Amino acid sequence: MDVLTSPAQMHAWRTKVTGSVGLIPTMGYLHDGHLSLVRASRQRDTATVASIFVNPTQFGPGEDFERYPRSEADDLRLLEEAGVAAVYLPSAAAMYPDRYQTYVEVEEVTRRLEGEHRPGHFRGVTTVVLKLFNAVQPGRAYFGRKDAQQLRVIRRMAEDLDLAVEVVPCPIVREADGLAMSSRNIYLTQAERAAAPVIFRRLRVAGAAWAAGERRAEALREIVLRGLASEPLATVEYVSLADDVTLEEREGIVAGPALLSVVVRFGRTRLLDNLELV
Repeated sequence: MDVLTSPAQMHAWRTKVTGSVGLIPTMGYLHDGHLSLVRASRQRDTATVASIFVNPTQFGPGEDFERYPRSEADDLRLLEEAGVAAVYLPSAAAMYPDRYQTYVEVEEVTRRLEGEHRPGHFRGVTTVVLKLFNAVQPGRAYFGRKDAQQLRVIRRMAEDLDLAVEVVPCPIVREADGLAMSSRNIYLTQAERAAAPVIFRRLRVAGAAWAAGERRAEALREIVLRGLASEPLATVEYVSLADDVTLEEREGIVAGPALLSVVVRFGRTRLLDNLELV
């Protein structure tokens, strides 16, 4: 497995590779959710590249950039065991050299949900993802459905900018008790970790109501809110029932597909999850 630390090294490696290349962009501190993306790529692509880069431009003031969990040695071991051909591991200076001043912005689909609660976040995400696409030149890039808005933003960017990259959505990977795998789960205290599966339980209750014919947007949101309110350690940031493509909030009677998404805080830890209603 090759480890490449600059755009020039990545470009040079890429010119020697024939066949299809799949990319798994990560910020490291890998778990089985990330490795499921590697497995998806290895089933379809000649070579798989994973990137590890904690991107400073997608963190806002007071967010957890400095304390974001990092485990480079373990990550490299896991990726080599998983059969990754190369890891792109650039420094912040390599990605954003002196006098850097170019950013990518997707407009409408970033204005709600995470875009509203984390101003500037998606500008950082789309900029770094485009830079990764340019360096690796993948035919496919794999993203988990847990970051539902991010997936839709990157799809929009790829379509609007005529990028020759297929954005491949992959299933959410969960712990045995239903909690969506996330690098930030490490922040949870023992009590918070025990309480956190309430998020997916309430999404599943709402999903069951949808399957039984419930189509009132407010009723579906209330199912989730009512259940989360019963957990004293949970602080709800938002519950959204939105159009699956535009992410505009839905009201009244809803026809699918729609995206039911939540952000809940447990102490200082901010967890997001979602359920696609079809």
